[in-house]
Amino acid sequence: MAYSRITLGILLLVQMAACSNDEPYPPEGFSSIAELDASIELDIRYIGNNNFLGRPVAGYEGAACILSTPAASALVQVQRSANEQGYSLKIYDCFRPQQAVDNFVRWAADADDVVMKASMYPSVPKEELFSRGYIAERSGHSRGSTVDLTLVPLGTHQPQLDPFAPWDCRASDEALRFPDNSIDMGTSYDCFDVLSHTAHPAISAQAMANRLLLKELMEAAGFENYENEWWHYTLQDEPFPDTFFDFPVR
Repeated sequence: MAYSRITLGILLLVQMAACSNDEPYPPEGFSSIAELDASIELDIRYIGNNNFLGRPVAGYEGAACILSTPAASALVQVQRSANEQGYSLKIYDCFRPQQAVDNFVRWAADADDVVMKASMYPSVPKEELFSRGYIAERSGHSRGSTVDLTLVPLGTHQPQLDPFAPWDCRASDEALRFPDNSIDMGTSYDCFDVLSHTAHPAISAQAMANRLLLKELMEAAGFENYENEWWHYTLQDEPFPDTFFDFPVR
């Protein structure tokens, strides 16, 4: 049977899609946290509207935490240590595909898109988010061994709230930030502000103690904190230090 070039092209695309559906997920070298330890709470922010864009982010097809297998295994160790002190880990983001990072870059270039400015970056001009280190064209998350997370008391859950309500991620009163079941960390997650710097002296003594507790737990398992974001940790001995992946989160 003879086929036109267009028909052959369509058949090839169908075959490629079928092959891709047969590939294992997560890819080799990666693991799903939910499969290793279902007790770790997931609050994956980029799958919905509760993030600094105010909408779902490209590349997020499910509320899952995918990490390199060494990073995922280390995180299970952290969870055990946290449990011993009455806490659980709560994860906001793990592997982040490059297409999501590209989505951030496009958003940053749109000066008119400031839906979440009052809540998430009230004191930082949008055009300075790159120069201040809050957004980059390449993210450590895309290498698969970086995680954004906090600590929550055992037995608590994230309340269902309106992300577009007038929250202020920097507010000293926790009730005026986006309410979270996290212990007090001084700011909300993804708050683009100097108060989010891990060692910033202006936060309360309790918030500083909580940040240092998270830091101690994570460092004991081989993670290193990014000093500008109290929630951001990368496995020091990451297996893919030079590779930025782009498979979807699902």
